[in-house]
Amino acid sequence: MTDTRVEPVPWTEQTHSVHYAGGVARSGPLAVGQTNMIRCILRDDPVQINIHDVWPAPEHTSVERAVDALRVLVERHEALRTTFPHRHGELPVEQRVAADGTFHVTERAHHSLPDEQAPRHAESVARASRHGRFRLDRDFPLRITLLTRDGTVTHVAMAASHAATDGTALAVLHDEWRALVTGDALPVPDALTPLDLAAEETSPAGRRKSEASLRYWERVLRTAPQAMFAEPRLRPGDHDTAQLSLRSARAARALRAVTARTGSPAPTVLLAAWCTLAAHRAGQRTCVAAAPTSNRNRSGLARSVNTLSQDALLSLDMSGPTFDTVLRRTWGAALDAYRHSRFDSVRLWNMIESVTRERGSRFARDVVFNDVSSVPATSVGTSGPDGDDEPRELSLTWGPEQQLPTRLLTFVHAVEPELRLSLWADPALFTRAEAEDQLTGLVRLLEAAAHADVPLDRLTDVTGVRPATRDADWYRVDGCWISRTAVERAVSDAAGRLPTHLGVTHDPAGTEPDEDAQVLTAFVVAPPDVPAPTPHGIHTALMTQVAHRSELLAPSRYVIVRDAPYDPTDTAAWHRLPVLDEGNGRAPADAT
Repeated sequence: MTDTRVEPVPWTEQTHSVHYAGGVARSGPLAVGQTNMIRCILRDDPVQINIHDVWPAPEHTSVERAVDALRVLVERHEALRTTFPHRHGELPVEQRVAADGTFHVTERAHHSLPDEQAPRHAESVARASRHGRFRLDRDFPLRITLLTRDGTVTHVAMAASHAATDGTALAVLHDEWRALVTGDALPVPDALTPLDLAAEETSPAGRRKSEASLRYWERVLRTAPQAMFAEPRLRPGDHDTAQLSLRSARAARALRAVTARTGSPAPTVLLAAWCTLAAHRAGQRTCVAAAPTSNRNRSGLARSVNTLSQDALLSLDMSGPTFDTVLRRTWGAALDAYRHSRFDSVRLWNMIESVTRERGSRFARDVVFNDVSSVPATSVGTSGPDGDDEPRELSLTWGPEQQLPTRLLTFVHAVEPELRLSLWADPALFTRAEAEDQLTGLVRLLEAAAHADVPLDRLTDVTGVRPATRDADWYRVDGCWISRTAVERAVSDAAGRLPTHLGVTHDPAGTEPDEDAQVLTAFVVAPPDVPAPTPHGIHTALMTQVAHRSELLAPSRYVIVRDAPYDPTDTAAWHRLPVLDEGNGRAPADAT
C-alpha cells in the first residue's frame, strides 16, 4: 500500500499567446450532451464539474513544438473553438464556432524537479486548474500549463470545460498531440462535430430515439431502487473522497479465464462482477448504475472531440442464483441501457422530478461505472502515480481527495496486461479498509469465477465483502430500503410536528408474499384545537426532506385522524379510526 505526496517545488512562469486560423465560422443548436453538461456547469461547483488531464511529453519535446501541436488541435476540432452565448440565469440554446482566434498557454519552468516528483506535481497543477467557472460565452475551454525542465516539456497539465470535452475526448486530444510532437501525420478527421451531431439529433429519427430513451428511463425510475446505498451509517451530503487505484495482473488473468469459460466478452464479465459486488455490499436485488461512456459505441462518435457525457442507466437483476446467471443478463441489460442513452436532458430532469414526486422517492446517482479501457492507451490514469508501467500482481495506491456527488465511482483504465482501475468510495459508507476490500474482493470474485460458477449466497465467503447491516427498523418497500422510524419522524415534521404513526402492511394487490410488496400508510393525529393538515400539504413538505435522504420514501397514503388508538403500535387499530381526511397527497385536488 502506498500513499502519494507532492513536495513543493519552485518555478517561474510565462504566458504564450497562440493564434489559430483557417476554420469556418458556424452556428446552430446544441447537441443533447452539451445541454446536459451545461445544465450541470451552471449549477454545480466548478471543482466538481470541470475535468482535468495530464499528458506526459515524449523525450526532448520543445516548448515551440508542444505549443504548435496544441494550435493544430484547436484548428482541427470545432469543439475547442466553440462558445455558447446566453443570458445570465438562462440555458444557452445556440453554439457558435469561431473561424480564428487566440488562446493562451502557461509555461511553468522548473529548474530542479526530480523525475519521481514530476507526475505527481503535474497532477496537482491540473487539479488546481479546475477551480473557477468557465465563462461559456467567451472562454477558451482548456486551461493549459506546460511543465518544463531545462527548456524541455515534461508534462502538459490541463483543466477542461465539460461543455466542450469529456474524459474520452481528452484522451483523443492527448493521442493526437503526442503524434504531432513526435512528427506523425494525423488522418483526416471523420468523427461527428458537435454541430453535426446536433443536426442528427434534431432529425425525426433522432427525436424518436430521444422519446424511446425517456420512456426507458421512466420505467427504471418507477421500479428500481431509488438509491443503491440506503443504510444507517450513511450521512447526507457530498464528502471528500480519496482515489484508490488498483493494478492487478492476477485480475487480468482471471478475467481472461472467465471470458474463456463463459464465452462472454471481457468488458461484460467485468461489469457483471462489479455490479454483483456493488449490489452485494448495498444489500440490493437490483444494481442501478450510470455508465457515462456509452454514447461512443458507434464509429462516428468513438473519437469525437465533444462532450457526450450522458448516462446509460443500467438496471440489472441481481436475484441470481449464481454469478453466471447475472452474467447472462448483463449483456442484454447493458445493451438496453446503451440504446437509450441519447435524450433531451431538460425533458429528462423534468420527467425525473415528476416521477419521483409521484413515487415519493428521490433519484440518487449513487453508482457510476465508467469503462474507458477502449480509449487510446495514452490517456491519463493508465500508469501508476510514479509513472511505473511494469505489471503488478496486485497493488493498491491511495491518491488525492475530491468531492464527488456519487457514492461509488469506478473508472476502468485497462484490462491488459493488468487490470487497472480507480475507485472513489464515499467515506460515509466505506472506511479505507472497506474500500480496499471492495477492490480485492473484485479480484477474488474474478478468480473464483475463472474456475467455476459462483453461488451468490457465498459472496461474503468468496470475496470478504460483507453486506450493509440493517436492523428490524429497516424495510424494503417498492424496491427501496427505508427506515420506518426516519420516515415516521419526517412525516411528523412535515405535518407540523403532529403525532404520527407509520403503518407498514402487505399490499393486497400483490400475488406473492414478497417483502417489496408492502404499503406505507401515514396516520397523522390532528387534535380539535389544531388546524388539520392536508395530505397534499404533508406530501409537499415531506418531499423536501426526501430529496436529501436516501432512507426516506413517501407513504402511499396519508390519513388524518382526530385521536390515536389505545395501543398506538397497533396498525390495524389505526385503520379502524374515523377519518378526517385522506389521500395520496400527490396533487392539490388530492386523489382518493
